[in-house]
Formats: sequence, C-alpha cells, structure tokens
Amino acid sequence: MRPFNFESSTGRLSVLDQTLLPREMKYVGVENSEQGYRVIKNMMVRGAPCIAAVGCLSIIAELNQPKYLNDDSFTVESLLTWLRERSLYLIGSRPTAVNLRNALDKLNIYAETNREESKNSTTLIHRLTQYCVDAIKIGEALNKQLGDYGADELSKVLPDCVAGISVLTHCNTGALATVGYGTAIGVIRSLRNKGKLKHVYCTETRPYNQGSRLTAWELLEERIPVTLIADSMVASLMATNKIDAVLVGADCVACNGDTANKIGTLQIAIVANHYRVPFYVAAPTQSIDTRIENESSIPIEFRPGEELRCIGGVALAPTEIDTWNPCFDVTPANLITGVITEFGVCETGRISEFVASEAADSCKGALF
Repeated sequence: MRPFNFESSTGRLSVLDQTLLPREMKYVGVENSEQGYRVIKNMMVRGAPCIAAVGCLSIIAELNQPKYLNDDSFTVESLLTWLRERSLYLIGSRPTAVNLRNALDKLNIYAETNREESKNSTTLIHRLTQYCVDAIKIGEALNKQLGDYGADELSKVLPDCVAGISVLTHCNTGALATVGYGTAIGVIRSLRNKGKLKHVYCTETRPYNQGSRLTAWELLEERIPVTLIADSMVASLMATNKIDAVLVGADCVACNGDTANKIGTLQIAIVANHYRVPFYVAAPTQSIDTRIENESSIPIEFRPGEELRCIGGVALAPTEIDTWNPCFDVTPANLITGVITEFGVCETGRISEFVASEAADSCKGALF
C-alpha cells in the first residue's frame, strides 16, 4: 500500500488521492512544487512523514524536467537559490507538520554540502534525486524499527494482557501517512506480528474522517481486527474497560513533550488519564522540534468551514452557519505516557536529552 510512487530514473512522482478513499484508488501526477503544494494543502496526501516526502519529491520531480536538467545557464548557485525559495513556499502548505520543514531543511543542507563536488547543476540534481530515493528506503526501515519498539514497550507495561492488547487509535498513522508501514499503526502491525494484538478501535476522526475512510480501510485490507467508533464514543468505550492503551501519531512534538496531533487527540488523552489508560505518541524523530519550547509556540492550522458543514458534498449543516475548525490540538506532556520513536521510547520530560543522545546518532540522517 503506497501513498505515492516515485520513478528514480525519470523523476516522475504520482500520489494516491486519499480524498477519494475508500471508494476509489486513483494516483495523480505531481510534476512540480506548485502541484506538490496543492496536493498537500488539499489533503490529497496527509500524515506528517508522507507530507515531508511528497514535498521533497515534488521539488525533485520539477528539477528532473528538461528546463532545469538540460539548461547550462541553470548553475549550481542558481539551483541552491531556487531550492531555498521553493522550500519556503512548500512549508506554507501545512505549517503545523514539522516533518516537512525538517526534511526541506535537510535537503537544502545536503545540496549545500555537495555543491563543491558537483561539476554542474545536473550532477547535483542527480545527487539530490538519489538522496531522496535512499531516504524512502531508510524511512520505511525506521518505521518498522519504531513499530517493534512500541510493541515491546506495550508488552512490558501491560504484562497481564495475556489474551492480547486492545488499543484505541485516532486519525490515520499507517502506510498512507508515511513512506510505508506507519507510526502508531506501525506499532499495531508489530503487535499483530508478535502475536500480542487482541483488537483495534479506531475513531471516525471528524471532520475529515481519516479514521473511518483510511484507518478502517487500511486495517481491514491487512485483516487486522478493527472496530469503528464515533469520536464521541471514546469515554464510554474506556469506561467499559475494553481499552488497554491508546496509540496516536504526531505532527509536532515540542521540546517539553507537548504534542500537536489531529484535532480530537486532546480529549482522548484527558479521558485516558481519567481511566488510567496508558497514552502513547508514536512519532519519528523528524516530528520532534527542540526549537519549539512548548505548546504556545506550535502553529495551529485552521481548515475551511466547509469540511464541517459537508461530507462528500452532502450538506450536514446550514450553509450560512459559522464554524471553528482547527485541524490540530495540543496534548500537554503530562498526559502522555511516552513517545515511541525509531530508536526507543522516551518520557516526555527527557525529550531534549533523548534526541541529543548517542543512541539517536544513527537516525539523525533520516529525511522522512
């Protein structure tokens, strides 16, 4: 299940239009950074790691076109300037998703580092292309590593769940939201593979319904036992003791552990805390931004009111009704049991120390 396809030989990029799922699977071509911006902004691709990959690859797809690839006047210096400008443009497509900014920063650093060794812009374009191709493979491998760490952590903290662990997840954090495998759903996959998973409950995740449209579909495709619930059913479900742990993803983890994720995450964390259910964030280190001190510095994106008023073109509310539609909320660090990353599980009070540790060195070169 691939959220995008990239041909390294031609630089062609196509993305799975996730707004059409589960009714239709359709891949749409992305030829340049403007189209990359559009598919990200319009939620055709979503999930912080996937957004980062598509943002970078839309730049690579554009650079691999003849007007740049075969133009002698397009110098290395011209390329570096162009890359910085395009990166700033793309960051505006989803400002809360820190992975996109981190990935584009690393792409620019890689270009600067290789400027001297590149005879011309064509050589540098080929190097940037290969850098991103390698990053896709690395990203998928690190996702699997994260999943295994998370599965081991839950098995350790929930030793009494001999019949398997029942988890609740919110939004979509699977292969569709990453470069493959998934973050929170990656942990679920690893639990299943280790014979430790009992059942998954997924929320609808209003107003964009990533849970009912994407997570439910993705888990059914893999024959993982799953039950769909409305967002408003979470407290009642936990009150019946059917949930052993909560697993969610992240679009941004601040230095103090405050975590921005899909709207609705905060209320799940509050309910989990009330019922003493472990609440874990599964996120690659690319989602951690130690430059952001706490939740007050995390930018929150607001979406069009039409997403609340309609689903699939069907009106659910009066067209003239005012709306308040933030795309994300922030869960305070004190409600989070731990952050599951690709090199281990971290308590929220140790984020900076953990990211700076020697154990993280092997992952610092990761792009997605």
